[in-house]
Amino acid sequence: MRTVLKFLTRAVLVLIVLLVLVGFWKREQITRLLAVNSLFSEEKIVGNFSNMDSAFLTRGMSRGDGPVTPLPTGKSWAPDAAVNTWIKDRAVTGMVALKDGQLRHESYYLGTGPQDRRISWSMAKSYLSALVGIVLEQGAIASLDDPVVQYAPELKGSAYDGASIRNVLNMASGVVFDEDYLDFNSDINRMGRVLALGRSMDQFAAGLEDSFAPAGETWQYVSIDTHVIGMIVRGATGRSIPDLLQEHVIALMGLEADPYYLTDGYGVAFVLGGLNLTTRDYARFGEMFRKDGMWNGQQIVPADWIAASTRPSAPTTPGKEQYGYQWWMAPDATEGEYYARGIYGQYIYIDKARGVVIALNSADRGFRGEGVNATNIDMFRRIAASL
Repeated sequence: MRTVLKFLTRAVLVLIVLLVLVGFWKREQITRLLAVNSLFSEEKIVGNFSNMDSAFLTRGMSRGDGPVTPLPTGKSWAPDAAVNTWIKDRAVTGMVALKDGQLRHESYYLGTGPQDRRISWSMAKSYLSALVGIVLEQGAIASLDDPVVQYAPELKGSAYDGASIRNVLNMASGVVFDEDYLDFNSDINRMGRVLALGRSMDQFAAGLEDSFAPAGETWQYVSIDTHVIGMIVRGATGRSIPDLLQEHVIALMGLEADPYYLTDGYGVAFVLGGLNLTTRDYARFGEMFRKDGMWNGQQIVPADWIAASTRPSAPTTPGKEQYGYQWWMAPDATEGEYYARGIYGQYIYIDKARGVVIALNSADRGFRGEGVNATNIDMFRRIAASL
């Protein structure tokens, strides 16, 4: 009996030592996985969204050596009671409103400030779309109707084999991808764990094998489509997305702070939602788009690409939200009215006719609620009309 007890005691000690060693060896991955599991918790969400670099692998970009492009101050605008109630209800953390290029309103809430680099979530998709337009004009991509696998051959045999670049820009790949954030085992949450554990996003995309419709036939919001766009751009240019975005966009805009991307364990940028900038710098990007890609006397994004990417072109359901090339339009959008949107209430809203750009960062845990997005767009329109 003593021999058995002695053996069991030693076995337990060895197991404890092994667990400690594994925990030490994998401590960074474990820390990131724990961060993912508590990322959206009520008590942590605001701080997490301002400090994504403290828990995830990242890749920085330089704002460049030039001066900060000023946002000239115009006549001050103050929210009315209805807007203030909306700000509170939607857990807004920062709002910047421009009218004809002038700063009319800027405010921060829930302990955040103008220096916070807030996570973009899916607003990052619209930044990547801009980069596609630049690369297309430069000739690295020949046509939007080229097959995805021409530039990302590692996707041959996957569900993306047969889709065109236009299909993935339109979120019409037909690839099966469950985007339910509330389901632990959904594709979007499995992808989050891939990111947290430092695994390969490219391999994750290549592992998707099922389609629900032929490419180009049906619109369905599939975030991994945007990662595939990133694979296409990398394959076409032989360069990383952060390097390209820094050279062709970031360093030319006179931003206030160095942006950064979240990355996977192979240094590949999380292009579908991992960009981090200040609210004021999100507003600068929106203003550049409002001005048809012209910024500080330089054409940054081709004007014809801005026109093409921000008008409805995806096969969406009539009467529902419309979609272009990684940009959104309301069902009743007027000409030149469109927006970038990210989960938990991130927006860059542009109303070209009124000369208005509104950048919004939030920590809205109720963003999935029925009618929330429509209410937000109505509020942007209310603000735009009153500036």
